[in-house]
Amino acid sequence: MWMLLTLFYGLAKGAREIVKKKAMTKNTVMEVLLAYTFLSFIMVLPQVPMAGGLETRFYFWIALKSFCIFLAWIFSFRALKSMPVSLYGILDLSRVLFATCLGIVVLHEIMKPGQVAGLILVSLGLLMLKFKPGNKSESEGVKPIYVVAAFASCMLNAVSGLMDKILMKDVTSEQLQVWYMLFLVGYYLIYVIVTKTKISKSVIKNGWIWLLAILFVLADKALFEANAVKESKVTVMTLIKQSGCIVTIIGGKLIFKEKNVRYKLICAAVIIAGIFVAIL
Repeated sequence: MWMLLTLFYGLAKGAREIVKKKAMTKNTVMEVLLAYTFLSFIMVLPQVPMAGGLETRFYFWIALKSFCIFLAWIFSFRALKSMPVSLYGILDLSRVLFATCLGIVVLHEIMKPGQVAGLILVSLGLLMLKFKPGNKSESEGVKPIYVVAAFASCMLNAVSGLMDKILMKDVTSEQLQVWYMLFLVGYYLIYVIVTKTKISKSVIKNGWIWLLAILFVLADKALFEANAVKESKVTVMTLIKQSGCIVTIIGGKLIFKEKNVRYKLICAAVIIAGIFVAIL
């Protein structure tokens, strides 16, 4: 069951990258971030009665997790706005390396031979996507700062994923989701006030932001429940999450008319094969 929940998270995450890109055609990065975070928090309010009873130390750790995501989203949204969605989806796959290392070093998870083979296949797929023979890299024309931002987002998301697994040993999914969202809203409000960022009223009419919030709440709920299962492993979950690359590649072609989709799908097939090898 935890693998299915993680698969749902991965596919929903891939869809979110497309929705983010569409949302930012109508509003600025910070407008989308603040509105999307606030709407997500409103959606989890029914869980508030079940969110109490936490020990004081957990508020600190949840606040720290939220801060990691606060920074990760700023980096990822700015990177996504400035590059093709399929390219961003490819760069985002690098989080598998960060998360795997954290799972092994911090949680002392042991990877079985099949999982090692899966990791190798996923890494091979990433290299194939990065270095397509006989063609210029799609990253050419994209400022290096945005590529660095995408990688920084991956690293911070990997740290957040590690914290999810650790926190879910002692807190419930309702407690984590409510406080996590509350802290996030607080961080973005502080950022907007300090930087004097103007927020247009048009964000309320941006349907893509509403869809983004719905996908986020459902996907995170599934991920928290998956982390709550004792048998679940960060290393395996990280590989399964990469299923979202299929959604970003197909969405890049159908919605944004991006190129080189056939080759990207071949590379994605290698990545998906790695995921299947890892979970068998």
